[in-house]
Amino acid sequence: MSVTLVRNGTVITADAPARRADVLIEDGVITRIGTATGAVPDAVAGAVAGAVADTVVDAAGLLVMPGGIDAHTHLDMPFGSTTNADDFESGTIAAACGGTTTVIDFATPEAGEALYAALDQWHGRAAGKAVIDYGFHMVVREFDDRVAAEMDRLTRDDGVTSFKLFMAYPGRLMASDETIRQALVRSRNNGALICLHAENGPVIETLIREALARGETAPKYHARTRPSSTEGEAAGRAMALAEQAGARVYIVHVSCSEAAGEIRRARDRGVAAFGETCPQYLFLSDEEYERPGFEGAKFVMSPPLRPRWHQDVLWKALQDDVLQVVATDHCPFCMDRPDHKPLGLHDFSKIPNGAPGIETRLMLLWDGGVRAGRIDEQRFVELTAAGPAKMFGLWPRKGTIAIGSDGDLMVWDPTRETTLAAATLHMRVDYNPYEGRVVRGGPVAVVSRGDLIVDRGRFVGRPGRGQFLKRGHA
Repeated sequence: MSVTLVRNGTVITADAPARRADVLIEDGVITRIGTATGAVPDAVAGAVAGAVADTVVDAAGLLVMPGGIDAHTHLDMPFGSTTNADDFESGTIAAACGGTTTVIDFATPEAGEALYAALDQWHGRAAGKAVIDYGFHMVVREFDDRVAAEMDRLTRDDGVTSFKLFMAYPGRLMASDETIRQALVRSRNNGALICLHAENGPVIETLIREALARGETAPKYHARTRPSSTEGEAAGRAMALAEQAGARVYIVHVSCSEAAGEIRRARDRGVAAFGETCPQYLFLSDEEYERPGFEGAKFVMSPPLRPRWHQDVLWKALQDDVLQVVATDHCPFCMDRPDHKPLGLHDFSKIPNGAPGIETRLMLLWDGGVRAGRIDEQRFVELTAAGPAKMFGLWPRKGTIAIGSDGDLMVWDPTRETTLAAATLHMRVDYNPYEGRVVRGGPVAVVSRGDLIVDRGRFVGRPGRGQFLKRGHA
């Protein structure tokens, strides 16, 4: 039996007051939580403090929180004839070093391909590489009897209980409104959750064609051809489709006031509507696209960055539980690889969409959220661990510190100062969107199922130890 003891820390979860406690993990599972050494002992505390541990992590003066869950990542993702920069080894090492102990990635079938064929491919990408636990969402491109049966089976037998459909990218990934409604109805019956990328794809494609015809080819036109109104319209349509179907719906990477407003109004009228945002929409703005030359390509993502005033609306949505999750949409492409961002050097519509963020999510949200007084420590845990665990069928195995839960913890130093820089982070990409930003608060130790995988900020785990998670229903 392997035994890990995290002692002397202040334990913070989403649903309980902070308290000093020791946490004992046996064979990967939390078995005892007791009053910290030095306090008045009780039977449980005595057992914890007296345990003989293989690994002892001293958290004196530090915070102990559940390991983060990043519910939106793209690792080893194909893009045309290339793939993005982080595979399941480098990406999950970076995640771990940032305090994340679980990721949920996207398995994407080719047009007409069986969902199970895509799942097998993504299992192959992750096996032997992932250093932390992982699950998969399944992308649905079309809907017929075969897809319906596969959705039922994936949900029932394989622990894939969420499906993503795109309202953007016509001719590539976009699903019709009919397909979205059919998937929503199916999910109502099998208990799955439908996730939607909400942008009006056909309108955006028209705006792109018009921009290119005018000779507008620079990266900034990526944002100008994807105005926030196209996201808001699609989010509103998504709310209407979910309401008609009587199904739950989750909007990914909400970037703007219009989309957040549609979710808020839907929730007010009783729709089971949920959503996530990402650090890039909380801390960066469309001013980045005005950088000289091709530098704006670093920030080409979809949806694009918005004018700065949208950030206050998104923070309010996080405070009010209009949005329940902060994820990353981690999808890194390099600036110095000809088959990455430079593909769009003379045509913004060819720039691979995405940016790195899997390692910096928690540090940014603590610094700009907790330290700035926008959210408290409990809400931080809710948005980064408990919320995604509940939303995606991992609760209470993940997302909390409780007896019977997996021993996924991060020991957090709220005073730790980090200068974010591509050269010192672990993501396999040649730039960082927050280059030079100084953040305070970060993980000094990370424990995954009782294994110490980050020690004093240094990765000490091993590739392949991560396990696939069969998820239940939320």
